[in-house]
Amino acid sequence: MNMKKYTADTMVNAMKKVRADFGDDAIILSSNVIQSKGILGLFKKKTVEVVAGYDAPRKSYETKIETPIQQTSQLDNTTIQLKQEMSEMKKMLKNMQLSTEFSQYPEEIHPLLHHLKRQGVSEQLVGEIGTTIFNHMKDKKEDLTMVEQCRLVQQLLSEKVEDLPFGGITFQKKYIHVLGPTGVGKTTTIAKIAARALLEKKMKIGFITTDTYRIAAIEQLRTYANLLQAPVEVVYNQADFMKAVEKFSHLDLVFIDTAGRNYKEAKFVEDLKQIVDFSLDMETFLVLSMTSKEEDMEVIIEQFKSLPIKKFIFTKMDETNSMGTLFNLMIKYGYGIAYYTDGQEVPEDLEEATTENVIRLLLEDLTNARSS
Repeated sequence: MNMKKYTADTMVNAMKKVRADFGDDAIILSSNVIQSKGILGLFKKKTVEVVAGYDAPRKSYETKIETPIQQTSQLDNTTIQLKQEMSEMKKMLKNMQLSTEFSQYPEEIHPLLHHLKRQGVSEQLVGEIGTTIFNHMKDKKEDLTMVEQCRLVQQLLSEKVEDLPFGGITFQKKYIHVLGPTGVGKTTTIAKIAARALLEKKMKIGFITTDTYRIAAIEQLRTYANLLQAPVEVVYNQADFMKAVEKFSHLDLVFIDTAGRNYKEAKFVEDLKQIVDFSLDMETFLVLSMTSKEEDMEVIIEQFKSLPIKKFIFTKMDETNSMGTLFNLMIKYGYGIAYYTDGQEVPEDLEEATTENVIRLLLEDLTNARSS
C-alpha cells in the first residue's frame, strides 16, 4: 500500500489533496486536528493532518476464477472495512465539532463550557461566562486553572441571583401554600417541611388539602398527618376552605396541599383561585420536578405568574444531571429557590437552598475531578 501524509487548514482542503494523488479509491488511515501553542494559550491555529493510502492492483497474466464463496468473503471484508472507516470518520467529525464549537474562546476553558452546556445551562449564559473568563485572561495576560475558572463562574452567577430570595419557609407566615403539577412529589415535600417545623421548631401544625380528585393523594397526606399527629381538613370549595381556616385558628402553621393537575391548562389555575384565599397571611411555593423538560416547566410557570409566588421548590434532583435548568428559570422569571429534594425519605431528603449550594451543584463534577 502506498501511504502519504497531508496537512491543510481544513478537512475539505486536505481531502482535495488526497483525491488529487490517489483518486476516489483512497483509504483514510488516520486524521487529527493539531493546535499550535499560540501566545498564553490564545490565538491558536488549527491544522488538519490526514494519512491516506492506496492499494494499487497487482498485475497478473493468469486468469483467476473466483468462487461464489470467495466473492462473498471479499464483499464481507469490504463491508467491514467501510464500516470501520465510517466509524473513524464520525469520531473525527465529532472531535472537530467539539473543537470548533467554542473556537472563539481559548482551548483551556473549553472543558468548563462543555460541562455547562451538558448541564443544560442556556446558550446565552454559557456565552456570557465564556466571554467573562476570556476577558479576564486577556487582562491578566495569563491562563487560568480550572479552580480559578470556577471561581469566576461562582462570582458571575452569584451576581445574577443576588437579589432573588433563597431559603425555606420564614416562619413569619401562618399559611404555607405548596402547589404544582401532578407527579412532582408535592405531598411528600409538604410532609418533609412540616416534619421539620414540628421536630425542630416545636410548632403546632395542620394540613388542608384541595386535592379531591385523587383518593390516593388524600390518603397519603392522612398517613403523614397521623405520623405527625396533626389534623387534616379536605375542602371542596372556598366556603369549606374558610371553615378549615377558622378551625385551625389555634395552630402555628397550616400547610395547604393543592390538587396535582395538568397546569399547562389555564382553567385548572382558575379553579384553584376559586378555592384558596390568597389574601391570607401566606407563603406560596411552586414545586417542579427536575426530571421534567425545561420547556414544559416554563409553560407551567407562565400559567402561575398571576399568583404571589416568590420561590421554587425543585424535586428529584438525584434523578438528573441538568442543574443548569435551575439558573435558567431563576434568571428568566426572577424567582428564588426555597428547597430542593434528592430522595423520598421524610424529613431527611430535603435541602434548604442557598446561593452557594446551588452553584456548587452545578460545578461539583469539575471541582471534584480537580481535587481527586
